[in-house]
Amino acid sequence: MAGVNKVILVGNLGKDPEVRHLDNGRAVASFSIATSETYKNKSGERVTNTEWHNVVLWSPLAEIAEKYLKKGGQVYIEGKLTSRSYDDKDGNKKYITEVVGREMTLLGSRDSGGSSDSDSSSSVAAAPQVDYSAESDIDDLPF
Repeated sequence: MAGVNKVILVGNLGKDPEVRHLDNGRAVASFSIATSETYKNKSGERVTNTEWHNVVLWSPLAEIAEKYLKKGGQVYIEGKLTSRSYDDKDGNKKYITEVVGREMTLLGSRDSGGSSDSDSSSSVAAAPQVDYSAESDIDDLPF
């Protein structure tokens, strides 16, 4: 049985996206999203728990993120969870877990100081989708 690796996040950006352009012209955007849940503890006090998620978007979503996403803005991200390691400046091995976004929807922002309404949402095209419904593809399944 095949596994499922799917992440859905709705949260607010902790800072503006950082966008890099690779030698081949492809853009990659990285930013963090805060998601919060609120509950009452045993004493009846409201407690808010905030989690931070590292998000990576590739072209064409990276260019859209660079243009429209701002610190504090609310966004819907759908993608997959990935883990990788790298060596920091001191040569220490570091590990990071990221959400590689495949779909993004702009939901507005906490501070609607710009031209967008906080009630409006803007859907953004995702990475190209493949139509697996063609009957000829069904015969070629490896199982």
